[in-house]
Amino acid sequence: MSGNEQRYIDEAFETNWIAPLGPNIDEFEKEIAHYVGVNEAVAVSSGTAAIHLALSLLDVKKGDTVFCSSLTFVASANPIIYQGADPVFIDSELDTWNMSPEALEKAFKDASSEGKLPKAVIVVNLYGQSAKMEEILSICNQYGVPIIEDAAESLGSTYKGKASGTFGKFGIYSFNGNKIITTSGGGMLISEDIAGLKKARFLATQARDPAPHYQHSNIGFNYRMSNILAGIGRAQLEVLKHRVEARRLIFEKYFQELAHLPGVYFMPELENTQSNRWLTALTINEAEAGVSVRDVLHALTEENIEARPVWKPLHMQPIFQGAKYYSHSKSENISEYLFENGICLPSGSNLTDEDQIRIINCIKETLSLANCRKRCV
Repeated sequence: MSGNEQRYIDEAFETNWIAPLGPNIDEFEKEIAHYVGVNEAVAVSSGTAAIHLALSLLDVKKGDTVFCSSLTFVASANPIIYQGADPVFIDSELDTWNMSPEALEKAFKDASSEGKLPKAVIVVNLYGQSAKMEEILSICNQYGVPIIEDAAESLGSTYKGKASGTFGKFGIYSFNGNKIITTSGGGMLISEDIAGLKKARFLATQARDPAPHYQHSNIGFNYRMSNILAGIGRAQLEVLKHRVEARRLIFEKYFQELAHLPGVYFMPELENTQSNRWLTALTINEAEAGVSVRDVLHALTEENIEARPVWKPLHMQPIFQGAKYYSHSKSENISEYLFENGICLPSGSNLTDEDQIRIINCIKETLSLANCRKRCV
């Protein structure tokens, strides 16, 4: 917490705005919209809810297809299933670890030849790094298919001077407890489409018709954020700049200390972009390093240090077995490679220098022992 949250929470209690409406929600929406430079925003209960609403607004339904990044958390794709549609997963590329324009173009060519274009494309900005939006937008515009930009992890990042999340028809952010700013649980749907966001608010409040009694002509959802949580979000937004600076400094220290080691390759930052470095992620080439990423994870666990593998691609998940998948090239499955060799290091904004040095030393020692064994052999 930033320290200022309690003021907004107290205001909500004192004015009795406890329900999912009130001044904090109104102001939080305006402040996010202003921060990222869009017309309007709608505060909702989660990033997943925001994606679901975006798909509903685009009339995605049973029998439709939606293209989606494969290297992401399952929440990016679950709303496709909520709508009864079929996901088609798109591989990553190495420059950003995000959606491969080459794989996307192949998927579109096949869909066009079959006479069944997708209703939408969900592009994920992984670990704070924006995808190659210029190339992806060009392909989607060529086929007239709208983009939902899943910027759940990339609030505070920029692509060619423009805020991450603002390139698609709709953008979404997450304020889950692990994100760069949090409301404990919550999300935001943004767009230049004011009429669309008005409908999103309607759908998010159980689609109640404007009548003196409770009347419903559409299926709606209980997706609005509470006024109390929006207050937490307002205080968090005030320190977003400092959070991004802290995460980038954490990344820089990891990079300075570890990038020179054999087999260690950090997640790149695309030219003319700035990642919020929500998580510091890297890959370990076992042939060069002498250890696998599993060995490093085990060594960190032994020291009571929590680290995690990179997301398991969605096309490899049991629940999506049989779903279509387009790889980066005939010989390259980049998302699978990143999953097998990638690791996310502790990256919290409040990570102390002492703890970060302990993490770095553990990794160095693990790789040093491996190189020693290689020399002895």
